Amino acid sequence: AAQLPDFTQLVERVGPSVVNIRTVEKSRSASSNMPELDPNIEEFFRRFGIPIPGMPDSRRGPRGGEEPARRGVGSGFILSADGFVMTNAHVVEGADEVLVTLTDKREFKARIVGSDKRTDVAVVKIDAGELPFVKIGDVSKLRVGEWVLAIGSPFGLENTVTAGIVSAKQRDTGDYLPFIQTDVAINPGNSGGPLLNMRGEVVGINSQIYSRSGGFMGISFAIPIDEAMRVAEQLRTTGRVVRGRIGVQIGAVSKDVAEAIGLGTPRGALVQSVEKDGPGDKGGVDAGDIILKGDGKDVDKVGDLPRIIGGTKPGSRSVLQVYRRGATRDVTLTVGEFEVEQTARRPSGSGPSTPSTAAALGLTVSDLDEARRKELGVRGGVQVDAVEGPAARAGLRAGDVILSIGQHEVTDSKQFADLAARSAKERSVSVLVRRGDWTNYLVIRPGR
Repeated sequence: AAQLPDFTQLVERVGPSVVNIRTVEKSRSASSNMPELDPNIEEFFRRFGIPIPGMPDSRRGPRGGEEPARRGVGSGFILSADGFVMTNAHVVEGADEVLVTLTDKREFKARIVGSDKRTDVAVVKIDAGELPFVKIGDVSKLRVGEWVLAIGSPFGLENTVTAGIVSAKQRDTGDYLPFIQTDVAINPGNSGGPLLNMRGEVVGINSQIYSRSGGFMGISFAIPIDEAMRVAEQLRTTGRVVRGRIGVQIGAVSKDVAEAIGLGTPRGALVQSVEKDGPGDKGGVDAGDIILKGDGKDVDKVGDLPRIIGGTKPGSRSVLQVYRRGATRDVTLTVGEFEVEQTARRPSGSGPSTPSTAAALGLTVSDLDEARRKELGVRGGVQVDAVEGPAARAGLRAGDVILSIGQHEVTDSKQFADLAARSAKERSVSVLVRRGDWTNYLVIRPGR
């Protein structure tokens, strides 16, 4: 039988590179009789977004005055001998003062070099030299089932070591980055500490846990170190992160929609709206397109596209492969710089005209006038005036605009009625629907 791993030498070697981080935040407009909370408990409330008991609006009271300092705790690790330290952005967020304590009990006041909320990565700097620093590992070589180790300060207990295995890689939790999932015990205070492989190399930053109780329940998540280092390099160089953007809002492609439009397996990112005059609009991306590739990289799920585009230098040319009405095509555009995403302007609605009934689908539709088409930024389409039966069950509503049916672009109500009649015997019919700023496929089942 294989022996269980011995972590002792690894901890002795890497432990001095791991630091404890305490933050101080001075708030104002609080009453003087507010009680002080234990820093570890306060970190717990801040990390999971739980209101602090007895302290509405983060201790802001009705009268002015200086409040006792709020304190937070976390972990970090030294990147270089001259004092650059990596941690989580949420550990240092809002801090007026950051204190870094080494394993030899030396304490330094740190300067925040840069922080990126989108990836939850931050870099701070302490004025010290000849410091022990970590070695960065190769995440691509990390295997599910491999032993990994965490060192940090859970609940302020410095240099605490916990171990487990890699449970999954590329775990998509809806955040900007895919995570490494482990069963290593992680608790408040571990945030920002390193996840290490058996060679003593950092492969991730411990960042999140899944919990119904607030405590560790066997599932924790770490930011892959390769992604974190890309962010850290920009923070160290410029103090901020520059990302690409194409000015579209996207959603997932469901199994029903993929089958109904002939895509087969659910993959790609569905374009739900396109920012007017944005990079995607200028490049020819349409609402309803499904983006399958970005610069040759597969978009297997919706979260892949922001990572691909975000890693593209603004101003560079990018080629997207899109699926549109039954065929794939390439769209070339110039990537913009990510600042604050804008959304398409919500249309203001206009009166219907020329009603037409597509009885088999349960729809009554009318033509869009030229002003409404211009307002929506569409070439054709029909407005839904009433729904019943199959259309109602599919989720269509009065006021929706139908842009396509099956693989056919809708031009007017008469053409739509002809297409609907031909689709009446189909098991399922896909329609591309515009609702406000939102564009999505819905699947109507006429026989049900």
